[in-house]
Amino acid sequence: MELHILIVVIVLILLLIIKNIRIVPQSQAFIVERLGTYITTWNVGLHVKLPVIDRIANKVSLKERVMDFKPQPVITKDNVTMMIDTVIYFQITDPKLYTYGVEQPLNAIENLSATTLRNIIGSLELDGTLTSRDVINTRMRSILDEATNPWGIKVNRVEVKNIVPPESIQEAMEKQMRAERERRESILIAEGQKQSAILVAEGKKAAMILEAEAQKEAAIKKAEGEAEAIREVQNATAEGLLRIKEAAADEAVLRLRALEALEKAANGQATKIIIPSDIQNLAGIVTSISELARK
Repeated sequence: MELHILIVVIVLILLLIIKNIRIVPQSQAFIVERLGTYITTWNVGLHVKLPVIDRIANKVSLKERVMDFKPQPVITKDNVTMMIDTVIYFQITDPKLYTYGVEQPLNAIENLSATTLRNIIGSLELDGTLTSRDVINTRMRSILDEATNPWGIKVNRVEVKNIVPPESIQEAMEKQMRAERERRESILIAEGQKQSAILVAEGKKAAMILEAEAQKEAAIKKAEGEAEAIREVQNATAEGLLRIKEAAADEAVLRLRALEALEKAANGQATKIIIPSDIQNLAGIVTSISELARK
């Protein structure tokens, strides 16, 4: 009987021990309290707590979290109301502070984010709000990180997700963008026409220069040809005179040459022939030619 009671007690003790064994998984931490007082933080691994007096007060994930808050109405410096929603990336660095630092820390972050966003946008005008997302993100991250540090939370990044201005502002912005696009289009068309006119003028100029160069070359070639022809004629004349001189032709031969030239002239289309005054010496010339022939 006593043996059975001992076995039952041992089994109960083992069950109690097994029930109080905890395994902490990766990227988590357990907050352990003893009789309602914080005693320790369990990190990754196998742990055993004391039955009844110890309890796990909180299980904290150490992974980076993302919180996407609903759009918040904010008013700019120039009194324009718009809707802005933000996304916050944060991570718990101290599970103890996260557990005991603030009540409902996620709600606290959301409210803090909304008030910080209103303060930042309230110091900017509409145009600055639309073009200064990086400035808004940086300022919000810095403020939130400093405010949540006592809560064991590290704010890694803050992103402004959407900025939605009123419909009237959107319509005005669309009209402005449309006018700007039309202005740029007009400028591009004018620049294209200007460039086209410049290219056409340059083409005409180049064509006129080429034409003038061609005419110049043609005139030079023509002048060179005429000069060459004159040189050939002069060379032929000089060669003929040289041959006459080498043949020792006297005045009678020259007169005979003149007579032959006169004969050729008479065979042409001329209706009037002027005969030299010394043609009366033709008989003497013929006699001289006969004498030359006999020699």
